[in-house]
Amino acid sequence: MILWMKTEEMALGELLVRLRTVTQSIDEIMQLDSCPLRAADITPDLQKKFAFLSGGRGDNGSPIIVFPEFPAFGEITDKEFHNVLTYLTSVPSLSSTGVGFILVIDRRQDRWAAVKGTLLRIAGSFPGNLQLVLVLRPTTLLQRTLSDILFKFNKDEFKMKVPVIMLSSITELHSYIDRTQLTQELGGTQEYCHEKWISHRTAIEGFALMVKKTAQTLQSFGTELAETELPNEIQATTILLSTHTSKKERMKEDLLVALGQGSRLLESINEPVVRDPDHNMNQDELENLATVQRLLSQLDETERAFDEFWVRHQTKLEQCLQLRHFEHNYREVRALLDQVSEKLATFSEVGISPAHADHIFIELTTYEEKVCVLVRTAALSQEGDELIQKSHYAEDSIQPKCSELRTISETVNNNLRAKKDHLLKARELHHRLERASKWVDDGIYLLASQPVDKCQSHEGAELALQELERYLDNAGENQLTDLSTIWKDYEAVLNQQFRDQVEKVFQKQASMQEMFDKRRVSLKKLAAKQTRPVQPVAPRPEAFIKSPLSSPGQSSHGRTLHSSCSAEPFQTFSGFCALQHVMNELLETERAYVEELLCVLQGYASEMDNPAMSHLIPAPLQNKKEVLFGNMPEIYHFHKRTFLRELEQYTDCPELVGRCFLERMTDLQIYEKYCHNKPRSESLWRQCSDCAFFQECQKKLEHKLGLDSYLLKPVQRITKYQLLLKEMLKYSKGCEGADDLQDALTSIVGILKAVNDSMHLIAITGFEGNLSELGKLLMQGSFSVWTEHKKGHAKVKDLARFKPMQRHLFLHEKALLFCKRREENGEGYEKAPSYSFKQSLNMRAVGITENAKGDNKKFEIWCNSREEVYIVQAPTAEVKTTWVNEIRKVLTTQLEECRGTFMYYESHYESFSITYALAEVMFQHLPFSLRIDSLLTQLTFFLNSFCPSVLSPCFPSESDEGVTSPTSDRAAVAKKRFTLQGFSNLKAQKGNCKPEIFHYPPDISSSASCAGKYTVTAEYEIGGAQELSVKSGDVVQLVKEGDDGQWLVRNLNTSKEGWIPAANLINLIGKSKSCQSLTSSEGSGSGNLSTSSSCSETYTSFSDIKP
Repeated sequence: MILWMKTEEMALGELLVRLRTVTQSIDEIMQLDSCPLRAADITPDLQKKFAFLSGGRGDNGSPIIVFPEFPAFGEITDKEFHNVLTYLTSVPSLSSTGVGFILVIDRRQDRWAAVKGTLLRIAGSFPGNLQLVLVLRPTTLLQRTLSDILFKFNKDEFKMKVPVIMLSSITELHSYIDRTQLTQELGGTQEYCHEKWISHRTAIEGFALMVKKTAQTLQSFGTELAETELPNEIQATTILLSTHTSKKERMKEDLLVALGQGSRLLESINEPVVRDPDHNMNQDELENLATVQRLLSQLDETERAFDEFWVRHQTKLEQCLQLRHFEHNYREVRALLDQVSEKLATFSEVGISPAHADHIFIELTTYEEKVCVLVRTAALSQEGDELIQKSHYAEDSIQPKCSELRTISETVNNNLRAKKDHLLKARELHHRLERASKWVDDGIYLLASQPVDKCQSHEGAELALQELERYLDNAGENQLTDLSTIWKDYEAVLNQQFRDQVEKVFQKQASMQEMFDKRRVSLKKLAAKQTRPVQPVAPRPEAFIKSPLSSPGQSSHGRTLHSSCSAEPFQTFSGFCALQHVMNELLETERAYVEELLCVLQGYASEMDNPAMSHLIPAPLQNKKEVLFGNMPEIYHFHKRTFLRELEQYTDCPELVGRCFLERMTDLQIYEKYCHNKPRSESLWRQCSDCAFFQECQKKLEHKLGLDSYLLKPVQRITKYQLLLKEMLKYSKGCEGADDLQDALTSIVGILKAVNDSMHLIAITGFEGNLSELGKLLMQGSFSVWTEHKKGHAKVKDLARFKPMQRHLFLHEKALLFCKRREENGEGYEKAPSYSFKQSLNMRAVGITENAKGDNKKFEIWCNSREEVYIVQAPTAEVKTTWVNEIRKVLTTQLEECRGTFMYYESHYESFSITYALAEVMFQHLPFSLRIDSLLTQLTFFLNSFCPSVLSPCFPSESDEGVTSPTSDRAAVAKKRFTLQGFSNLKAQKGNCKPEIFHYPPDISSSASCAGKYTVTAEYEIGGAQELSVKSGDVVQLVKEGDDGQWLVRNLNTSKEGWIPAANLINLIGKSKSCQSLTSSEGSGSGNLSTSSSCSETYTSFSDIKP
């Protein structure tokens, strides 16, 4: 690197020296130091032609300056005169001007005064050396005579150090200067064009300045290139190389322009010769030609110097780029080598069975085939060597990296070979154990299968003994040698588990051999001497040493033992492989899913903000990115930064991956938001699917499918999780994480259900209100619905519809909605159904009958004491059971809330516990909704009777017209419909209410005060020997309450007494639409034993009667 920097400095120094030499040469050629004037600066003065260089030379080579006839010579200013003469004297070469100039002054048509004025000006301001002054005096007699006389007298005034010769004619001039050196105006043969002369001088000087400027520009550019610091990144180096190359090309273009201008100028000067080969150039033309040629030579030198420097600089940049690529690839390869080393470290297991060992070995071999980092490492090392061979300036940096790569690559390769040898050794031992175990199992089977009866004879014993001998002789490699040899041969692969496995198989083999030895001894005795028949038995199962691969529940007899010993590990391993396969699929599809989301966001979403693509975006798509893509960025970031990384942590323990899903179940609910937006996205896509913007993005991404297919990916993905978890659960029975997998599957199904339910919920139209205020959506589904209505006070059922209505029900925590499903139109998500709202039932007023007569798929939902009954038929009995259970849960929750309210007042009011206990006994047989309303009504009575200051602020009464007694007031309030929310308000106003001191009313606390007369409006059938029958219109008197929840009632019409259950009594004297009171006819008190507005299907509602 240091050597290269020195070389670069040397190259720059050489370039600067050569370019400075070019600049100095140009200054010398153009004599810019002695005369900074240029023809372009004084063109107007030169065009006056009061003096010019004709191109002629004297006999000794003196340049000739001609002052032609110029009547307005006296009007020439001193500055103009001085500039022109200064410029003219700077044009000839230094060798010519050193001899001196010859001035030819033509004043033949002028007067002596003009001659004198010209000579005086020349004598006073001529800037060069003079050799001779020739004056063509006036030709008229008077002026010629005056010139001769006055010149002699005024000669000293001119103060010239050179002779001034007055000539009378051109002939005399020719005696001093050859005719070929004079122009045609002076009788010579030389051709001269003043305009052409000015044009050539202007062009030559402009060309010289161009060459000088080019040299100076190249000098500055060379300095800039040499002083530029080399970047440390590939992209920056590439940009720098491109930038410098572009500047160099522009410089070359400037050089070509200058060369073209010089060539054209040279052709212009040579034009006379080209036109007439016999044409002889004058000395000035020859000097112009030489000047242009020298300038072109300097320009060529400039180009060569810069080209040589550029080659070095370009080589430096290219080598820098090569170095950056090498370093980048080095870092990547180095990281890959580290990953391979870490991965190889994971192949430390030796397996638990032959199949497992084979699987590990195959996995290692497959990984070796997939990993091409070793080949890439070798190629990168070779690339580094080639850079060094090409004299790269960073040789000192490249060489150590190449050596390091070779060392690490060799280490990894050796480690890989060692791992393979290690696994091969483990496989070998596993297969030996398998063969030994099978040999032992077969031997045990042989012992067990020998017929006992045949062994009693001499021949049978001999045959059995020979069979055993053959089996032992054919053991071969199936039999394990001594343990010390195994420990020695397989020391590298034996861990504690493997050692235990070997010892078990060896012990099993030893036990089998011991049994063989005992059997052989017995058979030899039988073969040697026949004694009384002995019944040998097969070895007892518990005598066998089980294979380490067998399970506790396996049989130890015959082939069954062998097959079960080998089958279970294979099944376990197969399950493990299948589980691992599903896990791999989960990870691979997750990575692909993340890449697809990123591709969509970068290739489509980001392009919507690209100004270069804005003209392709149609108006309906403008500013609609969030509508089209929903919360896809949020989904991508969650999977990329969190979920994928956490899933990868369970690669080696896939059975535990359910924990990852459970921990992130809340985060996965972001899919609900995406699915809610999907219909809007689908609609927007259909409007703009054919626009040029989507086509251009798809073309750039090289996607075969359109954007709509990728917008469906999140919906498909959340569904895919359900399938993958089901597969993993199938292969994880009995594993540690099976419960977590089941919980995760249940949660995912719950999310899918919530998404599906919410998609239906947002399709409801016509509901006036906020659906979110109805509580959580619990269930939704389609049913057939019939309605029943009760008319008047009689028990009359009217089937309003013989044909069922098709309704879609939405069960919320606080309400049940009935909607009508509309037909599906459109395609895709636009095909989703819509629902027209029809009616809703408040769950506070709902009761259910679980079984409707005639169909196990029907159940009843009713309210208002069964005035409104909805018979609901589910598609299946299972659906019906699910809905009934869910409704029961809602009603149970409401009952618990009601009891909580009672408990509150029980703790604050001493006598409340009596009222609550009575209400619980009276209403315990009622269904949930009836029990809730009954308890609420009883609470209302208590508060109205004994704590009106508490009740009044919470339940303001209606108009009390016609009501004069406290009892009537309490009854009016008791007839109101109250809810749990109202009693919550009671608790909230506890601080503002001061309950009065009161005693429990005698008509409720004691049976003696309950003696009241009541008129019955409906018949009551006797239900037992002790019960009383009453008819509509009978007057009854309540006598007392028994211990079993029944009341002793006397029928005053028949003078009979009997016991009536409290619940039936309440139905007898209750109202159908509101809470009823039992009012004593004696006026001693009023007891509000109330029931709900809803009644059970097992009880009949009666109109209210008064005593």
